[in-house]
Amino acid sequence: MISEIIRNKCFTSAGFLNLTPNDAYEACLNGAMLLDVRDPALTAFKQFGVPEFISCHHIKLKEFADHLPDNRVLIVADSVGLFSHEAMIILNDLGFENIINLAGGLVEWERDGMPVAVDTNERLSGSCVCQLRPRERKD
Repeated sequence: MISEIIRNKCFTSAGFLNLTPNDAYEACLNGAMLLDVRDPALTAFKQFGVPEFISCHHIKLKEFADHLPDNRVLIVADSVGLFSHEAMIILNDLGFENIINLAGGLVEWERDGMPVAVDTNERLSGSCVCQLRPRERKD
């Protein structure tokens, strides 16, 4: 159940509750869990610096939903908020009630100075998205 303290910090956008990065981070420190719905190549390089998180690409969310806790507040996050909104729709359709969107995704998270964990071995490079590959990793 979403506590009144968290609910009072939320704002509604596109029919869903949203939190700013600062408020989402505070919620994660107090028992909420972050659900990162970005592509695995992106989550390998940079992760939200929160105590607990689950990574599941939004494309696989329906198949993965049985592994998500339904007794915890899930803060759904991606890079900028586009796919997290899609994930919110999927989770809502599957009956999840304790879900909140992270407004602005990782971009706003970093802009607001929230912690991130970076694995430079997983940094991607390439001249276009179709050519991205790990930059530092020596395979």
